[in-house]
Amino acid sequence: MPAPATAVGNNSGLACFLCFVKPDFDYLLAGGGAAGLSLAYHISQEPRLRDKRVVIIEPAAKNQNDRTWSFWADAATLFDPIVAHEWQQLAFRSPGFERVFRLQRYRYKMIRGLDFYRFVQEALAQNPQFTFVQASVEGLTNTPEGVEAQTSAGAFRARYAFDSRLPQLHKQPEKHRYLLQHFVGWEIETPHDVFDPGTVEFMDFRGEQHREARFIYVLPFSRRKALVEYTLFSEELLPKAEYEAAMQEYLRHTLGLTDYTIQGEEVGAIPMTDHPLPSREGANIINLGTRAGRAKPSTGYAFLRIQEHSARLVAALAGTGQPPRNPTGDQRQFHLFDTLLLDIMRRRGETTRDIFTELFRRNPIERVLAFLDERTSWADNFRIMNSVTPWPFMRSIWHVLRGRPGKRGE
Repeated sequence: MPAPATAVGNNSGLACFLCFVKPDFDYLLAGGGAAGLSLAYHISQEPRLRDKRVVIIEPAAKNQNDRTWSFWADAATLFDPIVAHEWQQLAFRSPGFERVFRLQRYRYKMIRGLDFYRFVQEALAQNPQFTFVQASVEGLTNTPEGVEAQTSAGAFRARYAFDSRLPQLHKQPEKHRYLLQHFVGWEIETPHDVFDPGTVEFMDFRGEQHREARFIYVLPFSRRKALVEYTLFSEELLPKAEYEAAMQEYLRHTLGLTDYTIQGEEVGAIPMTDHPLPSREGANIINLGTRAGRAKPSTGYAFLRIQEHSARLVAALAGTGQPPRNPTGDQRQFHLFDTLLLDIMRRRGETTRDIFTELFRRNPIERVLAFLDERTSWADNFRIMNSVTPWPFMRSIWHVLRGRPGKRGE
């Protein structure tokens, strides 16, 4: 176990100089989930960082398939070898409008959590520059020589710390919007062919909205197997029976299914907020994952944003020896777009269905996906905003200008 950080004083009579002890590690990763392991793997693939000593501190064993990550991409990623399935078509459905889009440059992909954990852990286990410690990080402190971590396994020192622990927000509901994207999903198998394995049901808004944004999401793996999720954007969770009833309704009345087996379940709740999430804490602590706002506030998608963040950090560390001045590279206009949509969801969540219907009806699918990825130009952003009914957004702009979130009915 690393020894506590120390400093030795040397008084020459004219001045006092501190002789700093070299940190135990160059980089300390507080958390070994999606964000921490992604950054570690990116570091391992950068030849210029081969001499860096990295410690990953994570309390869980990460040996369970506790989640899946889905994303769309128009280029190869470091994790393509473990993509469980990919799709070239994407369906959007709402009352009065349905379309199956054939993707051109994009592919929609899914990675299972356990495959991801094993892939990274096995790769890093063969690399002597990485050390794994199963412990909880209880605190991180900036020091003159870097960072000191207080953990359940003792103190660790590093030049830089990368913190992916979940943020503990001091909520300010009078200033910011706080919603959840929450869902329950079943991985089901049917005795007969039902699903189109080439098409993701991206958003099926045909069900009752109950004054909120609610839709069904389906990832088909074969004609007889699929992950079916009931997803909501709201401020409060539902009793579990309500999610299950909505899925049963969809399977029976939309798909005509009465005979199926549930082989697995997925439950989650992702914070959706415009509360400021800083990209760093002081000089030597850089935030990752949800803590750094990598879960997009208006959609919840995070995996590709985590990869882009990791690549940006590693490029700067390899090129300059330091993290970039702007660790995330986020653009302010997209933060505003997220805030406006969160405000609409909070005030009149059921209108979210109409907004997404207009978005998908009036724009090429590649433009929509690029916009949701925050990769569109100002010209395309104007086209996107011009394609939807302006009144809900004008109301939310007013609430943003007055510095107070809108309420139901405003």
